[in-house]
Amino acid sequence: MKVLAGDIGGTRIRFAIFDVQGPGLVTESEQSYLSRDHAELGPVLEKFVADARLPFESVCLGIAGPVLDGRCIATNLPWKIDADEIRSMLSLHSVVLINDLVANALGIRALSEQDFFVVNPGRPNPTGNACIIAAGTGLGEAGMFWDGREHQPFPSEGGHCDFAPASDFDYRLLQFLANRHGHVSWERVVSGIGIVNLFEFLCHENSEAQPEWFARAKEFGDAASAISDAALSAENPRCLESLRLFLGYYGAEAGNLALKTMASGGIYIGGGIAPKLVQLFEQDWFLNALCAKGRMQALLRDMPVKIILNDRTPLLGAAIQASLLT
Repeated sequence: MKVLAGDIGGTRIRFAIFDVQGPGLVTESEQSYLSRDHAELGPVLEKFVADARLPFESVCLGIAGPVLDGRCIATNLPWKIDADEIRSMLSLHSVVLINDLVANALGIRALSEQDFFVVNPGRPNPTGNACIIAAGTGLGEAGMFWDGREHQPFPSEGGHCDFAPASDFDYRLLQFLANRHGHVSWERVVSGIGIVNLFEFLCHENSEAQPEWFARAKEFGDAASAISDAALSAENPRCLESLRLFLGYYGAEAGNLALKTMASGGIYIGGGIAPKLVQLFEQDWFLNALCAKGRMQALLRDMPVKIILNDRTPLLGAAIQASLLT
């Protein structure tokens, strides 16, 4: 059977048509678009379908935002997406919307060992719960429970829970962000937006003027990448400090999620940021923060932690879900 899958994120939209052959997925057409270039999703989907000129039997779109009753208001886009409207537009009954982290979790089934970087081998429990956390444009989270045959994902909007300061420094960061945003969620520090926030806070904390290159990068919407590039090339100590903080907070929230889901089956790190920072994950800033949970430290040390390197994982997961619709 042929299915249409979509990965709808705050930065990029990706569509593909797959031929599902048993457990295998063969890509027949694929295209990506910049989210900011479009006022809504429908016309982009119509264009992809028209350009592809291929039949398909079902559609699944993984969307960065909460999905309720077949509708989603995207978190970091001004879009409202409705499965009924897509059904009508495509004249197709089998259309479903799922959270992008659910799609990401499903896509793990299609990956091989080469698609992962092992941060912590741990002591895996194959039938235990697992979880996935993914920092990109925003911060996504999901859990996975063992149903007796495989892991089944369930959605979460945990990235929007309150940021939890654990030191005087953290409290100052919280106040800095609260003055800007009111509510301060984990997404404000663990995301591309979070990297920018952390850099700006460090400049504020050290009474430093923000550099001109940073202002230019913000204007063109790529400040997080500019900070990361400067950190990885050792050009700017403040940038490296920003990423050290970022990885520490990323690990802290990953540990929170792992405890809440009792993820003895493994912790997966998705999203577009982690694969670019693999060399910094080797510094243990992330893992040490993940495990720093008092009496639960030994439990967390036993949980395997893997970075997903394949950026098509959410798209593969959406295709898997679409293949189950008919």
